[in-house]
Amino acid sequence: MRFMHSNMSIETHEQGEKNNFTDSGLGKKKIFTAADIAVIGMMAALLEVVKVALQSIPNVELVTLLIIVFTLYLGPKSLIAVWGFVGMECAVYGLGLWTIMYIYVWPLLVVITCLMRKYKSQWPFVTLAAMFGLFFGAMCSIPYFFMGGPATALAWWVAGIPFDILHGITNFVGAAILFTPLTKALNRIKQSTGLFG
Repeated sequence: MRFMHSNMSIETHEQGEKNNFTDSGLGKKKIFTAADIAVIGMMAALLEVVKVALQSIPNVELVTLLIIVFTLYLGPKSLIAVWGFVGMECAVYGLGLWTIMYIYVWPLLVVITCLMRKYKSQWPFVTLAAMFGLFFGAMCSIPYFFMGGPATALAWWVAGIPFDILHGITNFVGAAILFTPLTKALNRIKQSTGLFG
């Protein structure tokens, strides 16, 4: 995926801050800085590493929490990291029906988190992580609705409800424990490096 048009040059983070990353010909701000691209790449890789590290434990994952935290700092730009993560999943496991689910489910989490960025407490985001896990199966049943109709989608969702309940609980516990340490760590990185600005 290309992040910039060919007529735009990628500049260093310091140069970008100095000239506000404007395109001298059109006077428009560039969408991505070199630092953004590096951070987005690292975030996508971290999502994949964490997902693989925990995949042997059923319905325990930190991808939801990491996407929420990343979005609080990068906003909509986190969509690129999410789609990078989905791309890596496809490269590792191949294409399947789950690919369609991932293409809309994880970006939806970014959109919801962007709409909630005004909240200062951790608890709205802990609740979001829990609800996202609880309704993960319902959201993933949408392709089955188009493939087999409402009955097929409902049957697929209902069969997975016990796993969704576990998913919601583990998301809640993980977010309740790790949300504050993660945001504090990113705050320190932001203060020391100027990233996420």
